[in-house]
Amino acid sequence: MQTPPRLTPDAALFLDFDGTLVALAETPEAIEVPPALVALLTDLHELLGGALAIVSGRQIDAIDRFLAPLRLPAAGEHGVQRRDAEGHMQEQRAPDLGFVLEACNELAGAHPGLLVERKHAAIALHYRMAPDLEAVCREAMVRVLDGQPQLELLHGKFVFEVKPAGINKGIAIDAFLHEAPFTGRVPVFAGDDTTDESGFAIVQPRGGIAIKVGSGPTQALHRLDSTLAVYEWLLEARDLLANGPRPEVKP
Repeated sequence: MQTPPRLTPDAALFLDFDGTLVALAETPEAIEVPPALVALLTDLHELLGGALAIVSGRQIDAIDRFLAPLRLPAAGEHGVQRRDAEGHMQEQRAPDLGFVLEACNELAGAHPGLLVERKHAAIALHYRMAPDLEAVCREAMVRVLDGQPQLELLHGKFVFEVKPAGINKGIAIDAFLHEAPFTGRVPVFAGDDTTDESGFAIVQPRGGIAIKVGSGPTQALHRLDSTLAVYEWLLEARDLLANGPRPEVKP
């Protein structure tokens, strides 16, 4: 697998957040954002003519909080929420998740170390602090979703997430690519988890670049070893782009 090539001025850059831009932590709130990351993303956003978006499983308001004062185009909850380059927000209606939340809370109450995260249109059950409970969590979530075709189960790194069916990061990236300033550009997407594979499946057939961060099987043709490697690659990209011609912001 190859190291990704240098970023070109005609790129449309899509970046996952946890595990890609910031290292994973025991809980979603315990992550540490590198002090220089916000300035780096600000520079890249400008150098790419605005064609930079965060594509994450987190809610967009959480991304904004961690990257404040920067407010980038973003897709949250794997595409349930999407904010375009003009700042317009689109959000899928939240399904009934009360029975899922009740089951997750009951499981977490019985097993210390499990963490339940309630999002706008999804429920995440984290077991990073209790990795031996993976099978227990999977069995419980599969049982809860039996006969619920409107919902689907995602399995990420130490997390099971219930979300609306038919929504993923690839669909969100595709939507961005049909809008200015992303349209007509070469799509580049970096992500670390199984939930990012749908994004890789969108960018590579279009002649774009898919970058798997960390270890594990993937369809991506390029790989970076860690969040630090991502940061260094982005830093080099910023410096190279800054020394070349600026892209035009497309209407």
